[in-house]
Amino acid sequence: MDIDSLRSFLAFVDTGSFTRAAKQIARTQSAFSAQMRKLEQEIGSELFVKEGRNLALSEAGIRLVNHAHELLDRHDKALVELQQFQHKQPLRLGCPEDYNDQVLPKLMQALLAAKPTCSIQVFNEPSVVLRQWLDEGKLDAAIVTRSSNSEEGYWITSDQGVWICAQPDAAVTQSASLPLALFQADCRYHAAAIDSLTKRGVPFHLVACCNTSSAQRAIVRQGLAVGAMGRLSVTDDLTILSDFPPLPAVDIVLLVAAKSHPLLPRQFLNQIGELCCAQTALPVV
Repeated sequence: MDIDSLRSFLAFVDTGSFTRAAKQIARTQSAFSAQMRKLEQEIGSELFVKEGRNLALSEAGIRLVNHAHELLDRHDKALVELQQFQHKQPLRLGCPEDYNDQVLPKLMQALLAAKPTCSIQVFNEPSVVLRQWLDEGKLDAAIVTRSSNSEEGYWITSDQGVWICAQPDAAVTQSASLPLALFQADCRYHAAAIDSLTKRGVPFHLVACCNTSSAQRAIVRQGLAVGAMGRLSVTDDLTILSDFPPLPAVDIVLLVAAKSHPLLPRQFLNQIGELCCAQTALPVV
């Protein structure tokens, strides 16, 4: 049954008049009458009977009322739900792998709270690659470590560099030459770790240079090396060392492309820190 015809039929139910019903649905009375005739032909029964000079619902018409309400309710509900996807534009979001556990979910939660039906595509790459992709138009936004001496991006949270090992009394920390598992050379912690050990005269050698935190943690977890990474990237099965040279703190920010995305209005961007900032406390030994 045609939805418009059912809506017109219910207009008659509410008004009891072809003339008034036609006005309510912005049709001429002849167009309204044609709709009702077509509906009767489809059903195979008359919907109206004459009662003196007026029209009333027939038995079939009375039975149709509840069905019409139910069908229109279901139609309108489906339409409202589906219209949420009209002109939907997925957000292409970049995120370094080491921020997947603590930072990405908080940003996702804030985005979903603002727009529950939003669609987000996540790309894990190092910050340097994500900046390049933003410039090339491959991303709409990216979570990155803020560059030194810069105020770039919208602040999400801060992270503190820490030294990690497999366990508090790990033999690897007592090695004549300290084995290290670090991020790639463009990582702030990589340079800071090497610089601090060099200045203290601590012998070391680079066991592994990783481009993911999961690889670095796996090597450290096996007791093969000591690592340096942000506190937010440390898992509960690793130990944070307190008697090693201090490492720098960094800011984690959201960079956005020159062409703004509907999910990232200026007001939302200005509130990202309030919505996302929550660090996980980890034991320090």
